[in-house]
Amino acid sequence: MKSSPAAAGLCDWIINITMYYDVVVSVEPKKLAVAEAQATLAAANAKKAEVDILVARLNAELSVLMAEYQEAMDTKNQAIADSEKCERKLNLAQRLVAALGSEQEKWAQSIIDLGEYMQLVIGDVLLASAFVSYVGPFNKTFRDIILNENFVQFFKKNNIPMSEAANPLLVLTDEATIAGWNNFGLPPDRVSTENGAILNNSERYSLIIDPQLQGITWLRKTWEKHDLKVTRLSNPKMAKTVEFAVEGGQPVLIENLENSIDAVIQPVYARCIIKKGKTKYIKMGDKELTLNPKFNLFLHTKLSNPHYPPEIQAECTLINFTVTESGLEDQLLALVVKKERPDLAAQKEALIQEQNGFKIKLKELESNILYKIANAQGDILEDIALIESLEFSKKLSTEIGEKVEIAKVTDENINVASEFYRPAGSRGALVFFMLNELNKIHSFYKFSLDSFIIVVKRAIDLVAAADKAKKLAAAGGGDEHAEGEEGAAEGEEGAKEEAAPEA
Repeated sequence: MKSSPAAAGLCDWIINITMYYDVVVSVEPKKLAVAEAQATLAAANAKKAEVDILVARLNAELSVLMAEYQEAMDTKNQAIADSEKCERKLNLAQRLVAALGSEQEKWAQSIIDLGEYMQLVIGDVLLASAFVSYVGPFNKTFRDIILNENFVQFFKKNNIPMSEAANPLLVLTDEATIAGWNNFGLPPDRVSTENGAILNNSERYSLIIDPQLQGITWLRKTWEKHDLKVTRLSNPKMAKTVEFAVEGGQPVLIENLENSIDAVIQPVYARCIIKKGKTKYIKMGDKELTLNPKFNLFLHTKLSNPHYPPEIQAECTLINFTVTESGLEDQLLALVVKKERPDLAAQKEALIQEQNGFKIKLKELESNILYKIANAQGDILEDIALIESLEFSKKLSTEIGEKVEIAKVTDENINVASEFYRPAGSRGALVFFMLNELNKIHSFYKFSLDSFIIVVKRAIDLVAAADKAKKLAAAGGGDEHAEGEEGAAEGEEGAKEEAAPEA
């Protein structure tokens, strides 16, 4: 540079050219490679764009196909679910039809009967109302006369529609209710059943004529669960008992009335009710008692022929529970069979209890089925619990029906065997009613049914002892025969003492 600037410049140029050459030789292939790579990339990007467009189109088509597939699967699943639901409903429907199959014929007939009965209900209800109002004080003979020769003839004369069988009990009660009464000690004869129906359907309070105490025994057992209060007019707390019962809603039984009734309870049995708004009151003395709708009053007398003022007979429902000859005959027949054939008596008693239980249970099952069907919510075929309950009720009803048929055959066999002792029951009833007629000669001759039954039992024991003595004598037991005769003689003396009339 100091010697020759031109030579220095030339040297720099040569150095730079050399460096440039080295760079060009090294970089140029890379540029070419880059250019080639960029071309390849551009071609690849172009191809990729085409593929992306294809993929997008395919994805769109796939989405459509997936939607169609999902729709088809949903339709299939819904169809399967509907099929299963229909199959389940069909199964439940078949079970429901099977469960109600036993009731179908009975209900179909009931619909027909009810349709016909609707045309006759006016006369039947009127007859039942008249029966409850007027026939209670009379015995069976007069009841039949009043019913058949007065009421029925009046209905026919005035063209009042009524059923051919003039039977008020069909309106007033049913078999299941009667069976429940019999379980509580009500005699099963017709008059006693009529008395029970009158007592339970009368709006007025009942005055029971019950010299044999059969009605009061039934009343005590029936109303015991309702906290029955038992008192007498002679009880100094009688009025308080009635007052508390009127307001508390308990039934009251005033027993052993004579021919007069204390005036203090007159507003109660006369139903002298005062209404203030929706509340009812009974004025007893100087007190106004709030009348509880559950309150009930029963008056009872042991007098066989009481004489009450007309107003008492108008204000109360008189019911004659005096035992009838046919009813006493059946009771004595049962007593004789119980003594002579205790096995038959026990079987008969168990059968009656079982039959009464069957009647009550069948009534409960039918009422339960109707209640559940009437109160079923929504689709009845979806209520599995209801159908299972109906199936159980049907099964139980079928079992009871089979047992009832078996019981009928057994009952017939027992009745045939018991009929051999019918003359003893018939004669005993005849003797009792003949003894009852003796009070027309003198009031000294007064007999109770309980004492008469004791005499009947003693007589049966005497006959049994005499038969045993005869058998021993036939077997060569002379001493035993003598002892048997002595025992029989002593028994006869005891029977005569038992048969002595009550003063």
